[in-house]
Amino acid sequence: MHEHVSPALPAEFVDAVASARHVCVLTGAGASAESGVPTFRDAQTGLWARYDPQKLATPEAFESDPGLVWRWYEYRRELVRNVEPNAGHRALAILAGLVPKLSLITQNVDGLHQRAGSEDVIEFHGNLFVDRCFSEGTIVDPVGDGSPPVCPSCGGKVRPGVVWFGEAIPANALERATEAAADCDVFLSIGTSSQVFPAASLAGTAQECAGFTVEINPVATDMAGQFDMAL
Repeated sequence: MHEHVSPALPAEFVDAVASARHVCVLTGAGASAESGVPTFRDAQTGLWARYDPQKLATPEAFESDPGLVWRWYEYRRELVRNVEPNAGHRALAILAGLVPKLSLITQNVDGLHQRAGSEDVIEFHGNLFVDRCFSEGTIVDPVGDGSPPVCPSCGGKVRPGVVWFGEAIPANALERATEAAADCDVFLSIGTSSQVFPAASLAGTAQECAGFTVEINPVATDMAGQFDMAL
């Protein structure tokens, strides 16, 4: 059995994090890949292979066939329930206890950061395991086991609490993320392409405000040159 030895981190990176007052982290799908969470399109297997995922993730799709969309998300929830947070999720939870302040922003909807111990996660795209009333938009504890169940307040249909195509990032999440990026002195972009806006603009905001920006990915993205460092 060979012990895995991680390559040494650049001293500039270590020093920046060690002396940071506020570390801001943005994570994307790559952060959950090692846990075995399939990407949005990779989940299109078996019974779901014939569906276009974009046709299953819009308000219009839900209005047209709420039962189909609800079953698709129940399937995705089951995929996520069967995986565990990985070393990256756990490392970020540990890092939060080692620096004066850490803000964690994620584009993921799987809740794995919270399961790893991270608190007050800013979720750009919502959460698979939170339900909302389709009519009122409020978080609810749904009633019944229908497909979909109903809102206990108004009796309307309940939807997954994720951000669908054509919907805006929750205003509170965007505001908090932008403030964190502007305030931080170290910004880490982990497992994301840095090409989906508005999340992709956060590194630029950090840089404009004198933050040290780092991309962390298995392979450098097309945007790597815009960061101070790429790992």
